[in-house]
Amino acid sequence: MTPGEDKHAIRLLRVGKQYDTTSGSVVALSPTDLAIAEGELVVLLGPSGCGKTTMLRLIAGLIAPTQGQVRVGGRDLWAGGRRDPAAVAELGVVFQDANLFPWYTIEQNIALALSMRGVSRSEQRLRARELATTVGIAGFERRWPRELSGGMRQRAAIARALSTDPQVLLMDEPFGALDAMTRDAMNLELQRIWRQTRCTIVLVTHSITEAVFLADRIVLLSPRPGRVDHIVEVDFPRPRGTAVQADPVFAAHCTDLRARLDAMG
Repeated sequence: MTPGEDKHAIRLLRVGKQYDTTSGSVVALSPTDLAIAEGELVVLLGPSGCGKTTMLRLIAGLIAPTQGQVRVGGRDLWAGGRRDPAAVAELGVVFQDANLFPWYTIEQNIALALSMRGVSRSEQRLRARELATTVGIAGFERRWPRELSGGMRQRAAIARALSTDPQVLLMDEPFGALDAMTRDAMNLELQRIWRQTRCTIVLVTHSITEAVFLADRIVLLSPRPGRVDHIVEVDFPRPRGTAVQADPVFAAHCTDLRARLDAMG
């Protein structure tokens, strides 16, 4: 298959991951197949230790699979034990901790990847300000990370991940450390940013409500060794406001997912 022939944003083809520890081998992810279409917002959900973060890190190229193929934008992410730079360039990653450099301004943090690529300072500044507007922190570009709230720092982290125009945005519990009201606000913001950028998003969460609110599809993983146990299609129209949570179908999705998770023990 040649690059670009596969129209999926992401494909996992019998991808498995095994960790070798001092006490023996641990299978974190069983051989798994998964296809994610361009522009989809997919949520990975499952019990603690089921391999959600492992799967996300495999897609991000942060760790190599023990077996199988990870394809991004029709390209093999790994070839001959090395990551394909063209495939990696399609990816942006956001973690639970914003991980902003405290000695850089918000503008400098957003533009960090551009600086590393040798982009001119004027272009860095322009792009950082565009993205600050996109994520809702315009006017705070010259502030230091310590001067911003947790939610605003996470917006800056999202802007940084978007700075190189990735086709795929990977998010590992990005709002898990925020208070409930801020988290709800960030869910609305993420939906708006996604609709504006049209990138593909894969998000890991422990929150069933967050999963149902955000996702086009929810991929439920089994307990370790992780595998795809069930996929839920969520077809509420977009944009989704908080009122959708009062819909009986929304409650039914949440109840079904909770029952499936409870059954896993």
